[in-house]
Amino acid sequence: MGGRMAEAFTITNGLRIAWRRSARARRMTLRVPRDGGPVMLTLPAHVALSDGAAFAESKSRWLLQATERQPALRIVRQGAVLPVAGVPVALTPAAVRTARIAADSLLVPAGRPAGPVVQAFLKHRAMLDLRKACDRHADALGRDYRAIVLRDTRSRWGSCTSDGRLMFSWRLSMAPSPVLDYVAAHEVAHLRHMDHSPRFWETVRRLMPDHAAHRAWLRQHGPDLMAWRFRDPAGD
Repeated sequence: MGGRMAEAFTITNGLRIAWRRSARARRMTLRVPRDGGPVMLTLPAHVALSDGAAFAESKSRWLLQATERQPALRIVRQGAVLPVAGVPVALTPAAVRTARIAADSLLVPAGRPAGPVVQAFLKHRAMLDLRKACDRHADALGRDYRAIVLRDTRSRWGSCTSDGRLMFSWRLSMAPSPVLDYVAAHEVAHLRHMDHSPRFWETVRRLMPDHAAHRAWLRQHGPDLMAWRFRDPAGD
């Protein structure tokens, strides 16, 4: 969505509100990101900023409650403990060229910033695991996909285009393996049904009968995965 980002303003309860205009917006909206980012006010082109500020003030109690539920931001740096396939590992400097798992540690090259190294490791692992899962589900469904694309999305864990391209968040490599497998099954099911109709969910159930538990895990714990930051403003 196109839009112009402007300087944020503060409402009476102390919350900072970022804002933007959008030619596509038909009404004012407030969004509290799952990843701990700033509250975003989107304004239609014809609405004055003062009206937007008043709208935010009218929602101040809800905004405060919603932001209190946001997970705290976490920085990927040496010594941090983050999940890989749902298993907590400690980032440990070592004499290695690339990151690798060793027991309950994720070894990262000593003397290098941990964030970019760990991000590359998670992306690589996500591609391998998602390709295996998508291949298996696509074979079971009798459908082919065109490509797998990894992104660092904030609003969705996966998507499927009408021409068979599957997109996933590489942060799924931090989730338990069955959760990643569920998201793969979900998007592969869209190769047959490009909607969320009962027929779509029946297809998901056939591909993964116990999908409901993994879907629930993602709703509950997904924001924690989104809260990780792979650039340390203070340096490693």
